[in-house]
Amino acid sequence: MQDKIVNLLKRRSGYVSGEEIAHHLGISRQGLWKHIQDLRNSGYDIVAIPHLGYELVSLPDRLFASEITSGLNTKFIGRKIYYFDHLSSTMEVALQLGLKNAPEGTLVLAEGQSKGRGRLGRSWISPKFKGIYLSVILRPKISPNAIPVITLLSAVSICEAIHNITGLSCQIKWPNDVLIANKKVSGVLTELNAEADQTSFVIIGAGINVNNDKKDLIASATSLKEHKKSPIDRVKLLQEVLARLEHNYIIFQKGSSAPVLERWREFSSTLNRRIRINSYRLHIEGQAIDIDSDGALMIREDSGIIRKVTAGDITHCR
Repeated sequence: MQDKIVNLLKRRSGYVSGEEIAHHLGISRQGLWKHIQDLRNSGYDIVAIPHLGYELVSLPDRLFASEITSGLNTKFIGRKIYYFDHLSSTMEVALQLGLKNAPEGTLVLAEGQSKGRGRLGRSWISPKFKGIYLSVILRPKISPNAIPVITLLSAVSICEAIHNITGLSCQIKWPNDVLIANKKVSGVLTELNAEADQTSFVIIGAGINVNNDKKDLIASATSLKEHKKSPIDRVKLLQEVLARLEHNYIIFQKGSSAPVLERWREFSSTLNRRIRINSYRLHIEGQAIDIDSDGALMIREDSGIIRKVTAGDITHCR
């Protein structure tokens, strides 16, 4: 009911009488007043003036499901949303939903996380109401070997969304770190649930530093607000991330990873650089020359041998 009240007030400019709203929604004036109070408590700035009615002055800086779906230009990603004020990790909730056959495109959002996760067991600092912390469930009809492309696809989608909303240019450090001016603004974590050679579902987790203040960021991190010098509309940015993710995912599902990989190359800060890879017992140093069709990084060692690496901790040497 509260979503209907907000949508009605959004569609109208100026004041709307309480009698008109109550009649339109089939509720009492007393019931309407209670819903208005609840909306105010959630952060909606609604002015009430006797004999004039109600006017929606401003929206809260919250990633409420109703705000995300309003104007969302997707077919399935983000059409089912689980929103939380605080979680240990969106990935944990998404995993349980995936095991319970949640539909493809199901989105888990949290305003803050206490145990946000990154690659290689690292943590992602997730202060409340500052960033975007999400997990999306996908059910691609691909073999587990092709999953690394999903990671690259997700990083590309975030870069495109950030540029479309803010005008800022991003780079991608292989495979999943999104950078601005060589500092990390976003990261992607992909987790797979599969049996033998059959993928059951994939969870894409992402964190984006949106309105984080510089003093709250570690030295190697940055935020969109730091570069734009003003707060970013998190709802609009998230809507664009979901739209770009779905667009790129549909292309990938049609059977070709080439368009996504070409976009990744355009954003890459890793290719054509000397790098060092540490991965368990594997230690490689050489020139990053390309990525293959499965998203693996191809490195030419000084001996001339070309190695393919699918995972690891990467350092840009120069």
